Amino acid sequence: MADTLPSINFGFEELRERMARFTHRFDDFIAEGRKRVLEERNQFRMNVAELHGKRLSVLYNVMSTQLISGDIFAHAQNLAKEAAETSEMHAAIASITSQRDVRTAQRDRLRSEIASVQETISQRLDAQRQHAAYLDAQARHNVPELDFWQDYLCLKIDGAGMIDRLKFAFTHVDERDWDREAWFELCTESRDYEVIEMRPKIEKEKIDSCVERLNENRNLGMFLKGMRELFVEVMK
Repeated sequence: MADTLPSINFGFEELRERMARFTHRFDDFIAEGRKRVLEERNQFRMNVAELHGKRLSVLYNVMSTQLISGDIFAHAQNLAKEAAETSEMHAAIASITSQRDVRTAQRDRLRSEIASVQETISQRLDAQRQHAAYLDAQARHNVPELDFWQDYLCLKIDGAGMIDRLKFAFTHVDERDWDREAWFELCTESRDYEVIEMRPKIEKEKIDSCVERLNENRNLGMFLKGMRELFVEVMK
């Protein structure tokens, strides 16, 4: 009977695969960011060196001009150009600083998301271990109990063609025909069980009440006895 007990899929393999993909993307992102920052830093240094060279050239030209012709207007133009280039340099520095701050924020957010996923995996593993222990204990209790109820209630239990579904069939429920079967299918996909199909039909309110008690007390024997009584009542 342990093979027909419900199985729980916590999606651990899917989470681990998602985690691996996420870590791979994060590593690629960091590597690309480092490469870009290095390229921008090298370019910045080249620009600074070029600006310095231009500045020296401008100063030399200014001194030469002053010594030769004393052209104050040319000197003013060179100073304005130098100021404009300095302003551009400061703007480039501000842009690189802003990009660094954005990448730092993205890195911190990714680290937080990784920690959250790891915590979720840990919680699901704990829940899976606890549920496995519960199923093991329940299986040891259910096997002899089900044997008793099958004999006592004239009950036959079969698979219903799906992994998480069982078929329960009763006989000796119709006084006019003891061999006539009354059956129902129980879905055990989630913790709260559900009756999917049945023959003959029973009022939904009565079925819901019986299933609700099963989900509350997990007493399968009393649930089967209650379902048999409902079939006997509807066949009168």
